[in-house]
Amino acid sequence: MIPPLFGLVLAGGASRRMQRDKAGLAYHGQPQLQWAFDLLTPFCSSTFVSVREEQRREPLRARFPQIVDRNSVPGPIAGIMTALSEHPQAAWLVLACDLPFLTPSLLRYLITHREPRRSATAYRSSHDGLPEPLCAIWEPGAREALREFVAAGRHCPRKFLMGADILLLDLPDAHALDNINTTQEFAAAVDALDTLPPFRLAAGLQGNETQDTGDDAAGRGKTLRIRYYAVLREQAGCHEETIDTQAATPAELYAQLARRHPFKLAPAQLKVALNAEFSDWDTNLRHGDTVVFIPPVAGG
Repeated sequence: MIPPLFGLVLAGGASRRMQRDKAGLAYHGQPQLQWAFDLLTPFCSSTFVSVREEQRREPLRARFPQIVDRNSVPGPIAGIMTALSEHPQAAWLVLACDLPFLTPSLLRYLITHREPRRSATAYRSSHDGLPEPLCAIWEPGAREALREFVAAGRHCPRKFLMGADILLLDLPDAHALDNINTTQEFAAAVDALDTLPPFRLAAGLQGNETQDTGDDAAGRGKTLRIRYYAVLREQAGCHEETIDTQAATPAELYAQLARRHPFKLAPAQLKVALNAEFSDWDTNLRHGDTVVFIPPVAGG
């Protein structure tokens, strides 16, 4: 049997070069940790955040199911080892929390080409051709070999993959796995995201996938632009955000958003508009839609 796929967002770093917590940076209108967790969740049976012991009660990380490092080794390899040990029957889709250009299409492509009989399935870096360990599927079969690797005093997950039996895939989007480590890189990434063509982040495969245009798109991954007004804008903390989602209808989308933001209004108190026209709550959402939830004029 193919092992179930669990998700792990690595958020145990100290962010020394950034000089502030990378998990809390906002590229998409919300903390990056929340965005990464939501990106993984539709693809995985269960999703967790990897943290160090001293980070367990930190307010942002405390929101999520956690895998707490049980290894004294430095770096992300500790989180990967702990996850493989705590759920030894599962494979792990591991994702660093500092990858703002990642897309659902890239994860879907990785999962589609997964080879469970190997130790891992990973992308080949577009910069140096080496395996990218922090957007990869680590299979249960890697556990013992990884333990021996660490016992020998080695701590680099990339070097482990270089010597392991893995499937290495070409990266469809050269910049999708660019990670952000400094304040200068953060500013440049924000500028780049602002200047990308609308909804480019959902395409991701540069022509390998086509945009969903029909009713068969319901329930599949798509990128939507959400706009908020009045009390919803206050509760969301922003006027607009762009999200990747598998919500099939505005009703499912609002339920997802209500788990992210402290929305108090029930759907019955709101109207919904799609692409500047009033719509029903059970209308099929399509990639690229603009969705507006309209509260009562007096705020409800």
